[in-house]
Amino acid sequence: MTNTKLKLGTRIRLLFEPVARDVEVGGIDVKRFRLGRRTVAALALACILLVSGLGYLYYTGVGYRYFTETKVRKDIVGVITVEGPIISSQTASGYTNIINQALLNESVKAVVLRVDSPGGYADYIEQVYLDILELKEMKPVVASVVSALSGGYYISVAADYIYVHPTSTVGNIGVIGEGPPTLIPSEIVMETGAYKVTGFSKLLFPFNLTHALDSFVSAVEAGRGGRLKLSSTQLRRGMIYFGSEAVTAGLADEIGSLQKAVERVASKAGLVKYDVVDLNQLFKASGPSVSSYNETTVEWRDLTVETLNRLHPPPAVYHLYLPPRTLAPGIHTLESTAEAEAVNVSAEKVERGAVLVDLSHGNRVSTWELDILAAELAMRNMTLAFVETWDEVESALGNSSALIVAAPTEPYSSEEGERIEEFVDDGRMLLMFFDPASEYLEIPALNGPINSLANRFGLHFAKGYLYNEEEHYGFYRNIYISSFASNNLTRGLSSVIFFTAAHIYTNDGAAWASHETFSSTAERTGNYTVMAFMKGNGTVAAFGDLTFLMEPYCYLEDNYRLVLNLVEAIAGVKVPIEAPHPVP
Repeated sequence: MTNTKLKLGTRIRLLFEPVARDVEVGGIDVKRFRLGRRTVAALALACILLVSGLGYLYYTGVGYRYFTETKVRKDIVGVITVEGPIISSQTASGYTNIINQALLNESVKAVVLRVDSPGGYADYIEQVYLDILELKEMKPVVASVVSALSGGYYISVAADYIYVHPTSTVGNIGVIGEGPPTLIPSEIVMETGAYKVTGFSKLLFPFNLTHALDSFVSAVEAGRGGRLKLSSTQLRRGMIYFGSEAVTAGLADEIGSLQKAVERVASKAGLVKYDVVDLNQLFKASGPSVSSYNETTVEWRDLTVETLNRLHPPPAVYHLYLPPRTLAPGIHTLESTAEAEAVNVSAEKVERGAVLVDLSHGNRVSTWELDILAAELAMRNMTLAFVETWDEVESALGNSSALIVAAPTEPYSSEEGERIEEFVDDGRMLLMFFDPASEYLEIPALNGPINSLANRFGLHFAKGYLYNEEEHYGFYRNIYISSFASNNLTRGLSSVIFFTAAHIYTNDGAAWASHETFSSTAERTGNYTVMAFMKGNGTVAAFGDLTFLMEPYCYLEDNYRLVLNLVEAIAGVKVPIEAPHPVP
């Protein structure tokens, strides 16, 4: 037989031309049969129908890879991968689309939810969670967890069963909230209500966070049911568990691979023969993509509060795990920046009996924190004077009734400490305020600067903060204080609230948190001292919080009574009249 193998350059005429053409094959001329126009039209129609059918199959759940097989199988176990943070509407919509396609497609019989996510913006996390619950109503869903933290775990508990690796990271149940800013109003740009711009009340925002946490905890308790071994209080601590620990705690069901999850969900769906399909890839052409998840080039492990604030300006609520280094410092609002600082006063302008506020040691305090104190002093004809340099502080001490040292970020020298001791011994008053919130600290100095002075008076401000999981205002770091010593500072007090407070080591305690209160550094409960009061020739008072002085927090419980007691103690200081210097 003649070899008819096609050679390079061989000319093949189109099959569907209506007239006969010569075809040169291996140098031999072969006559092509003639096709009529009706035949051509019929063949063209058949091709169109074939292509349409293939497209229909592609978009209704049978992936492109199956068209290369001789037989299309309709039973599919779909894998939906939730990866990275969900902090954009595009990402959330992308997952919603995939879940919806899996729900409606008859070929998808069961779904494995593969989770490797730290969570995200609360609304978006809840959106995906609720969509998976809807999917679970129709088809079995099993989760395979690489890492499921915060909102990532929120999504995972929608599944019927959760597999983890031995060292998967699981849990971190909780909420991060960026509180409402303070509105500085304009007479050109106007809003229609007190909360139109800020969105939330500062006083109620801790409760808003708690409501969001309640929803999260309820979802975990509903999803895990009787398998859960942790109490509601333990869940709210935000602990992270390794996979093996999560199984013991009932947060997950079993150590196992993705393949194990596929086998279980297929068995639950009654499947014997099935294919496993990546639904993220299969449905990516028919809806929003989930690939550009955060609308920024920042990797999720490098996300910071500032980055999140650009994406979702405060107030904002997140079910999101962030590494601790990304949380401090947070956003710098008006309350914690130099924009709010008072006009500083020179030493020669300090009036007799004035209260000095030291700014010479990088003190992170302003009129914002001390405004109510200043107002009450003013009604008693006393002034609050902010002084920037130590030379001016030292020069003004002789004419002053009290010195306020609040949130210093630079230590006091021996000479400076000695001068302040002399000031107190002369019958004056020293007020020390320390606040462990990041807005008032310099890292890594932390409590070192305040203790460089406090230690001279038998006081030491502790590292860390106090919290109470059972009795608190809004959320765990806002603690109640109801145990008081009897002195002028505590007169008439029955209950005070401190906000992210430090405790004080002292033999002269004036107020204590309840025994159920924890120290974040000691990790145990105790009757922690939060106020100290010492009366000798002069007076020394120390407080483990600054926020209680500020509006609106000063109006809670007996906080304002405490401010008034403080003002009355200051007003009771007698400032001697300095003898005039002799004229040489």
